[in-house]
Amino acid sequence: MPLRKVIISGGGTGGHIFPAIAIANKIKEKYPDCEILFVGAEGKMEMEKVPKAGYKIVGLPIRGIQRKLSLKNLAVPFKLIQSLRRAKKIIKNFKPDIAIGVGGYASAATLRVASKMKIPTLIQEQNGYPGVTNKILGKRVQTICVAYDHLDRFFPKEKIVKTGNPVRAEVVQIEGKRESAFKGYNLNPNKKTILVIGGSLGARTLNESIQKDIQKILDNDFQLIWQCGSFYKNQLQPFVDELKSENIYFSDFIFDMDHAYAAADLIISRAGAISVSEVCLIGKPVILVPSPNVAEDHQTKNAMALVKEDAAVLVKDVEAREKLVDEAIQIMKSEDKGKVLSQNILKMGIADATDRILNEIEKLVK
Repeated sequence: MPLRKVIISGGGTGGHIFPAIAIANKIKEKYPDCEILFVGAEGKMEMEKVPKAGYKIVGLPIRGIQRKLSLKNLAVPFKLIQSLRRAKKIIKNFKPDIAIGVGGYASAATLRVASKMKIPTLIQEQNGYPGVTNKILGKRVQTICVAYDHLDRFFPKEKIVKTGNPVRAEVVQIEGKRESAFKGYNLNPNKKTILVIGGSLGARTLNESIQKDIQKILDNDFQLIWQCGSFYKNQLQPFVDELKSENIYFSDFIFDMDHAYAAADLIISRAGAISVSEVCLIGKPVILVPSPNVAEDHQTKNAMALVKEDAAVLVKDVEAREKLVDEAIQIMKSEDKGKVLSQNILKMGIADATDRILNEIEKLVK
C-alpha cells in the first residue's frame, strides 16, 4: 500500500529538524504523491527551517518547563491541553496513514493523540541517551528507530530497531572534492589541515581553546579551517587578522560542509547526535568535546559510544583549554593513531539510515 499522507512532528533544535527533513525527503523520493505535514512548536526553529525545505508546517502552542523558577511555568499545563486539542483537530482533518515523532515538545502532543486515535506511530531517537519526550512516547508508539546500542534500558526491547541517524546525503559525499575544497578556502593542498566546527552559533570552549594555542598549530605548519559561529565572529576577527597567516581559513558559518570535511585530516567537533553520525560516515580522525549545556549530558554519552570502540578521542569541556590543541597535534603527528581512529569510526557509520527508517514506516502502514 503506497503512503498517501504522513505527519512528522518535533523540532526545537537542528538535531531534531534535519533528521525529520531527511526522512520526509526519502518518503517523497519513493512516493512523490505523498502529502507530508509537519507539526512543530510555535516560535521554534522548525517553523522557519521546514518551509525552507519545501514542506508545510503547522504550529502547536506547546511549551516546555523552564528549569529555573519562572512564572512562565504556570502556563505550561494550559498550553499542553490547548496543544492536545489542536493536535486532535489536525489529525482528524488530515487523516494520516502514520505519525512520526523525532523528539521535541510538539511530538509529545501529536504522537500521544495519534496513538489514542489508533494511527500507526513511530519515533526516531537520535541520541545515545533519549530525551524526555521520546522516553514517555516509547511506551505508546509501535516502533522506535535508534542510532545507538543498549537503549533497551529506556525503551521496550521488542519495539527497538537500530536504523542509524538520517544525515543529509550531500554533506557526507566528499569523494573527489578535496582539491576544489583547498582552492575554495585558499589553502595549500599539501599541508595537513585541522577542521574546527562549533555549530551555527559557535562553541565558546572550542574558540577559546584554539585562540589560546593557535601558535602551536601554526608552528607545526598545520592549516586550520575554523568555523567560529555567528556569535563569536566579530570578537575573534581582529585576533585572526593580526596573525596574518595564510594557513587559516576563518568563518562564522560553513555552508559547504562536504568541502570542509573533504579538506580535513582531523576534525574537532561538539558531540551532537547528527554531527557524530556525519563524522562516522566521513571516516576521518575526530576529537569530540561534548557540550556540558545539554539535557541529561547526552553529548558525552554520544561521544562515549565511539570512544569505547577506539573510534574517537574525547576531551572534556572543562579540560579543553589546557588539552585540546596538544591532543590534536599529537594525533596529526602520529600516522598510526590517525589510521586506527579512521578505520574504527568508519565501522560505526550507517549510510542507509533513511532507507531503514522508511522500511519500518512501510511495515507499520501495511
